[in-house]
Amino acid sequence: SESGNLHGMPIGLLMEGLAPDHSQLPGFEWLHDEAHVRLKPDSLVYIGLRDVDAAERAAIRQLGIRAYTMHDIDHYGIGRVMDLAIDHLLTKDPHRPLHLSYDIDAIDPVLAPATGTAVRGGLSYREAHYVAEAAAASGNLASAEIVEVNSTLSDGDGAKETVAMALQILTSLMGKSIL
Repeated sequence: SESGNLHGMPIGLLMEGLAPDHSQLPGFEWLHDEAHVRLKPDSLVYIGLRDVDAAERAAIRQLGIRAYTMHDIDHYGIGRVMDLAIDHLLTKDPHRPLHLSYDIDAIDPVLAPATGTAVRGGLSYREAHYVAEAAAASGNLASAEIVEVNSTLSDGDGAKETVAMALQILTSLMGKSIL
């Protein structure tokens, strides 16, 4: 990552077509074993991108990773973007389990300021919940995590707002919906 941020690097170590020679990385030699399956680029979808390093952008394009930017969400709406994302992930196997890694900085920092990469123009409150609700409603969500919540990076109110938003997103991931 040109920015020096560690985001995306764990998945980069596991991604087919992107992973370096693990035998040359101290402590990661075990990943060099042929028995360790690599993630295929078509098993990943990014939603809500708006600030992407040039090298990350090139990797996404080179590997053909499905990515929906905030421009796409503005254009199609979050409902259509989620339909496209879930359809893409379930086309080959409609029963496959899904994992959702929900980066809190996908949400606009007005709503979730306590994060390390706060960039304006992120998901609205409803868009943020819709992502989680749609993943849960798919029936395929097997696991989820919320990452990049860092209460030390905002004042008391900002930290409380971010943690509260993360907890609300968790309830949506667990199936809570309006009706």
